[in-house]
Amino acid sequence: MGERLLQGVRVVDLAGEPAALTGRLLADLGAEVVKVEPPGGDPLRRVGPFADGDLGPDGGGPEKSLRFRAWNAGKTSLVRAADDPRLDALLAGADVVLDTPGWPGALQVDPGRAPAAVWVRVTPFGLEGPRAHWRASDLGAMAASGNMYVTGDPDRAPLRCSEPSGYSHVGPEAAMAALTGLASGRPQVIDVSIQESVIVASMGALWEYARERGSRGKRIGPRMGATREIWRCKDGWLSFGLRGGVARAPTYKKMTLILEAEGLANAAWSERDWDAFNQNRLTAQEIREIEAPLAEYFARHPMLELYELAASENIMLATANSPREIYASSQLAAREMFGELGDADGFPLRFAIARSASGEVEPIDARSPAPELDSGPEPGWETRPAGTVRAGAERPAAAGGAWAGTRIVEFGSGAAGPIASRYFAEHGADVVRVESRSRPEFLRTMAVAAGTPHGLEGNSLFSALNVGKRSVALNLKRPEGVEVARRLIDWADLVLENFSPRAMRGFGLDYATLSEEMPELVMVSSCMNGQTGPHRNYPGFGSQGSALGGYTLLTGWPDREPVGPFGTITDSLAPRFCATAMASALLFHRRTGRGVHIDISQVEAALYSLSPWLLDYSVNGRVTTGMGNRSPRAVPHGAFPCSGEDRWVALAAWTDQEWERLAAIVGVEDPALGELAARSERIDEVEAAVAAWTRGRSREEAVETLQSAGLEAVPVQDWDDLLHDPQLAARGHIQPIEHALLGECFHQHNGFRLSDATAHYPRSAPQIGEHNREVLTEFLGYDAAEIERLEASGGVE
Repeated sequence: MGERLLQGVRVVDLAGEPAALTGRLLADLGAEVVKVEPPGGDPLRRVGPFADGDLGPDGGGPEKSLRFRAWNAGKTSLVRAADDPRLDALLAGADVVLDTPGWPGALQVDPGRAPAAVWVRVTPFGLEGPRAHWRASDLGAMAASGNMYVTGDPDRAPLRCSEPSGYSHVGPEAAMAALTGLASGRPQVIDVSIQESVIVASMGALWEYARERGSRGKRIGPRMGATREIWRCKDGWLSFGLRGGVARAPTYKKMTLILEAEGLANAAWSERDWDAFNQNRLTAQEIREIEAPLAEYFARHPMLELYELAASENIMLATANSPREIYASSQLAAREMFGELGDADGFPLRFAIARSASGEVEPIDARSPAPELDSGPEPGWETRPAGTVRAGAERPAAAGGAWAGTRIVEFGSGAAGPIASRYFAEHGADVVRVESRSRPEFLRTMAVAAGTPHGLEGNSLFSALNVGKRSVALNLKRPEGVEVARRLIDWADLVLENFSPRAMRGFGLDYATLSEEMPELVMVSSCMNGQTGPHRNYPGFGSQGSALGGYTLLTGWPDREPVGPFGTITDSLAPRFCATAMASALLFHRRTGRGVHIDISQVEAALYSLSPWLLDYSVNGRVTTGMGNRSPRAVPHGAFPCSGEDRWVALAAWTDQEWERLAAIVGVEDPALGELAARSERIDEVEAAVAAWTRGRSREEAVETLQSAGLEAVPVQDWDDLLHDPQLAARGHIQPIEHALLGECFHQHNGFRLSDATAHYPRSAPQIGEHNREVLTEFLGYDAAEIERLEASGGVE
């Protein structure tokens, strides 16, 4: 067995629920993680679902919480009070410390007690700014991010996912922050904002979104723009989008043949030029004519049959999976996603697979079940000196960004790869993106289809995802283009690609081929289903990943079809796992000089982030679907109307004491509602009373009153609100950069700030091939004659 990627890195985990996933990720990657719990244990031990079937709260005992088990696998446990002097010895041996200052029940410790460590602090809004003191859970973070406002149906309240997707985002964000701190070679205090992490997860160009407030039910959900996205099938739901573009045209041509074979096709299908299809130019009547036969076809067939058809025919159709379909997946079985850990035989073991050129596996998986309370780390952990991992083996960063001096070459298209590499561009790395003029990526062609004035250079989403990078244009169908690509790969410290598995093999640029000559190669591959398994070539975008990965089914109202979260979550979630894997691989290479290939399935990353939900099915046989905004842990918990047009406040009472304060404010005088169980039984009545109070007040008045009382209350912000958010302004979340064609663009920083390393984007997003000459001469050493030869051949475009 090979050496683990983060072997030797020591982590002290003081964090509460929002960053519990962070420590699990670092443990899976090979770090030694000690979970330090307060006397009585981490409050997450008392959060359901529980192994005995209870949903909670406070049931099952400290070893029964499936949520605790999911996020603490691979760790060890020590109980220490915050003022225990033995904690100082533990902190002195840490390379990384994780904490959640202000989180109820979590240890509150000053970073000055571990001055040699990278200390990662995760809070709802960041450590500084006018809203830094606000209370917020996943509910409040989603409300503050703009994401919640545009998720759901226009006739109902803004909607969150029934599992805490904000924590799913910030978990790997904080892991990437920790590894970025290690890469700097210097102790750091790293400030991670959940709000900012989720805002960036909406992926798009904030300056474009803010041209309107945004609206529910248009961009993602039952409908994507004008056309339907979620469809009823015989035994469930599926995702199938009707949107134009060269990548989707083959799907519609195949569906035409399928509909014709079933006697359902009409002229809207059989006589349409799918290569020229543009859903934005359809009339309402044309949409109905296209949708009607498709709806009838889907209603005739069960989920498994439709998915097997999609996988075998490479059709962009995905079932809205529940745990039943997920555990029955032949793809996941082939990749051994689930296995026995402790007393659970369906434990989600990993988010990625790693291999070395020699064939040895560099394990990325849970090594042990979650620890019993105060079971302790291995003897001697507390007496080791700090900084042994960072000293000598790591290359100290140059002045500026933590990843300064790191060289990355990126192949691929869309969002999943570009978002991952953007972290490195923001923190000082040189990121060179390989593109093609003859086969431009679909984000660029979308701009052409939409008729933007700048053609391939006019897509604001491409600009948002690729800010700070360079571009070279190569034709990889020509040997001269491959020649340059191989020189780039040899120049780079890491290669990132997010093509389908056969694409890089077709170019001769896959890991197996390249590593024969470059055994030290570091490569990360990210695609929908991963590089192996029977469905590895299945095509899809984020909406398919959201469906296959469970998020679509978990986002919706119990009495309606699922809607799925805004922003096609796997496109924005998987890149955080990908960036964490990239950072781990780079640190591994710095330490050992060895190469490694990391294979990330975007669907598996989503499933990993939903581990508690999956374990509830594996252990208890329970399938949880969308609950609207309600939670079994808090009543009330949701979005409530305020004065003004479509204005809402997200609020929750997490304890009976908090409810007592809230009840006094909103005017509920009923002692029978003092306990959660009673409020749960009369939840409609409770919510109506809260809504009656909020409806007569502005968001600002409601938030001020409730936050002053120590209660969670956050305005549900739209896109325009984000541009004027005083917290984001105080944290410098938006960096304006002038683009040669698009003008001033407002680019978002990611969710963390380092205390001793800068973070900024050095340039606007590139035009295709903008940096051909610069990269070929300065980075690769070609002279003018060689470049002319490459250009004449068509290899350099």
